[in-house]
Amino acid sequence: MLSRTADHLFWMSRYTERAENTARMLNVSHETSLLPQSHAAAQQGWQGLLSISELLPQYTKLHGEVTAQGVMDFMVKDESNPSSIVSCLGAARENARAVRGSLTTEVWETLNQTWLEIKRMLRDGEFERDPGQFFEWVKFRSHLSRGVTVGTMLMDEAFHFLRLGTFLERADNTARLLDVKFHAVENEFFGSTNHRIQEYDFYHWSAVLRSVSGFEVYRKVYRDVIKPERVAELLMLRADMPRSLHASMNEVLSNLAMVGNAETDESHRRAGKLAAELKFGRIDEILDTGLHAYLMQFLNRVNELGTLISREFLIPVEA
Repeated sequence: MLSRTADHLFWMSRYTERAENTARMLNVSHETSLLPQSHAAAQQGWQGLLSISELLPQYTKLHGEVTAQGVMDFMVKDESNPSSIVSCLGAARENARAVRGSLTTEVWETLNQTWLEIKRMLRDGEFERDPGQFFEWVKFRSHLSRGVTVGTMLMDEAFHFLRLGTFLERADNTARLLDVKFHAVENEFFGSTNHRIQEYDFYHWSAVLRSVSGFEVYRKVYRDVIKPERVAELLMLRADMPRSLHASMNEVLSNLAMVGNAETDESHRRAGKLAAELKFGRIDEILDTGLHAYLMQFLNRVNELGTLISREFLIPVEA
C-alpha cells in the first residue's frame, strides 16, 4: 500500500475517533457543571477541558475569559479550531474522499452523510437547543462509522491502518480524560463534611464513567459503590473494558503486527512494551507513584509512538 493512502486512512479514523471523544468530554463537563459547586471549580473544569486538548492559549487569544458557552462553541462549531467536532468530522470526510477507492460505498456514504448532517444541525441551532442530544448524535455516528467499517471492509492493510488510527487516538483521549478529571476534585471540597464529599464523588465519577460508556460495566465488574481508584483501574488496566488504555494498546499492537515487517520493528516493540506494562501493572503501585505523572508519561510515549508510526509507515509528521 502507498504510504499516502495509508496516511489518509490512518488520519480518517483518528479524526472520527477524536470527534467522538471530544463529544464525550464535553458531555461529562456539561453534566458536571450542573452539580452544586463553586464558580471557581466550574471555571477550573472548563479550563481543564481546554488543557486536555492543549487549546487553552488558542482559546484565550480568540475569546478571552473562559466561560461554559464559550468553550462549548469553540470545541463544537469553531472551524478555526482544528480539534473542534465540526473540524474533525470535516477532516475525516476529506481524508476519506482522498482514498475513496480504498473504502466501501457504505463507509464513504456514512462519513459523507455525517458531514452534511452536522452542517445542517449547526445551521438550524440544534446544538444550542439540546447539547446532550447533539453529543449523543456525534457518538452514534462514530459508532456507525466503526460498525460499517468492520462489517463491510476487506480485512486487508487498509482495514488495519483504519483500526490502528482509531485505537491510538482512543488511548490518548482516555488518558487525557482521566488525568483532568482526577485533578478536578482534588481541592474542591477541602474542609467539607465527609458526607458532602461522598455525595459529590458519586455524581462526579458517575459522569466520568458515563462519558466512556463505563457506568454499567463498573457495576458489573465491581458490584460496589463508585471509588476513584477503581474508576482508574477500570479505565487503565482492564483489558476487557473497550475504552481502557490496556484494551486500546492491545488493539494497536495487534494491528501493527498485521502491517509490520522487519523494517518496522521499533514501533511494534514500543507498542508491545506499553501494552505489557498495562497488562502487568497494579493500580495501587500507580497511585503510590502518582497518577498524574504516570498519565503524562503515558501520553508522551503514545505521542512518540504515533510519530514513529508516521515515520515508518505513513507520510512523516515533520513533512
